Amino acid sequence: MTARILLADDHKILREGLRVLLESQNGLQIVGEADNGRIAVRLAVELKPDVVIMDVGMPELNGIDATRQIVRECPQTRVIALSMHSDGQFVSGMLRAGASGYLLKDSAFEELHDAVQTVLDGKVYLSPSVTGTIVDGFVRAQPAQPCDVVALTPREREVLQLLAEGKTTKQIAQRLRISVKTIETYRRQIMEKLNAQSVAELTKFAIRAGLTSLEA
Repeated sequence: MTARILLADDHKILREGLRVLLESQNGLQIVGEADNGRIAVRLAVELKPDVVIMDVGMPELNGIDATRQIVRECPQTRVIALSMHSDGQFVSGMLRAGASGYLLKDSAFEELHDAVQTVLDGKVYLSPSVTGTIVDGFVRAQPAQPCDVVALTPREREVLQLLAEGKTTKQIAQRLRISVKTIETYRRQIMEKLNAQSVAELTKFAIRAGLTSLEA
């Protein structure tokens, strides 16, 4: 049986490389590609792939929230995080969102192939390079991300990410297909919940929470 795979990464060269490598293996087929998290969710719902290979630092909608939506809408689809980040906040965030695997972009292709086969078998795959991070997080019993993020609704997290990415209120309203007034209300609610006084503070929070991979 052929396994159907969706690639979600904002770097075209990386997607093209993964397509060539994966399709060179028997039983694997790339059925779609997405360059931002929102498109990844839409394609996952439309195509119902067996596996989504998801970059964590995706524009428009980060990989953590995209994974959460995909797992909810497509329970049979398995998500593998492929990221440059080994930080606990990203690893734990993806696993809590429902990802079945996590490995780093500097891993050998053979490891990605093993990860795909592992999650197709219904198991969880963690790269050896990140298992130490997970264990250390449990030992230290530290939250993987600022606890305040729990207070935000999924929509508020979407708005927060877009604000952190420099989008204007009008641009966010257009992307989410809701009114500018509604976005302004969301922004006010987010700032109140996070006790933030400016968009700059919101941006720093989004980075710490792993909602965006933008550098501070």
